[in-house]
Amino acid sequence: MLPENRDLAYLWDMREAAREIVQFIHEMKWEKFENDKMVRYAVERQLLVIGEAANHISEGFRKEHPEIPWARIVAQRNVLAHEYGEILVERIWIAATQNVPELLESLCSLL
Repeated sequence: MLPENRDLAYLWDMREAAREIVQFIHEMKWEKFENDKMVRYAVERQLLVIGEAANHISEGFRKEHPEIPWARIVAQRNVLAHEYGEILVERIWIAATQNVPELLESLCSLL
């Protein structure tokens, strides 16, 4: 697969994971999210998918699209994957309610 096709495939994966996060928390309030482990874990899983896919986007594509915070996305994936005791539910909530909708908008325009 050519690098640009790979980039599109990873962007598609990121977009689909972002869409799922938006669906998971649609009209959900913080209190419900904080107490619903299944939803929290589902959101965390999709954030992992987004970060893993972002990590595989070519350096050239990343440089062409600095509007997407590639390094922050990958760093969050690394925290989720490796620092279990350090994961703050508040940060997941902020990512899901603020960062992911913005990212989804950017990804939709790229695809």
